[in-house]
Amino acid sequence: MLFVYPAIFHKENDTYWVEFPDLEGCHTYGDSITEAMESAQEALAGYLLTLLEQNQAIAPPSDISAIHTDDGFSSFVSCDINQYKDTKAVKKTLTIPSWLNDRAISMGINFSQVLQEALLSKIQA
Repeated sequence: MLFVYPAIFHKENDTYWVEFPDLEGCHTYGDSITEAMESAQEALAGYLLTLLEQNQAIAPPSDISAIHTDDGFSSFVSCDINQYKDTKAVKKTLTIPSWLNDRAISMGINFSQVLQEALLSKIQA
């Protein structure tokens, strides 16, 4: 699952440090902007996975235009948590009305993907 959060990048001397305004305590750094971005993606994934594993609420991302900083710049950071967690599939049996099944099949809808997206949306709410 892909997550996108705004982050603030600060430069001190020859190093960048990154903070996520929506995620208290989620910080990282890098010796270059590329390294800082890579570290930010890993920090974001680790932070979100920890919240999910501990059944804690995940704060929704802020509107990046509402984030202001005097000593840095804001940027989106994305991460796909599937790269960092056990993505072993688990078979689930469910029941839906026949008409809904037929319509979804005719539209080529991927049932597993829809269920995953719906569950993640519900978890984040």
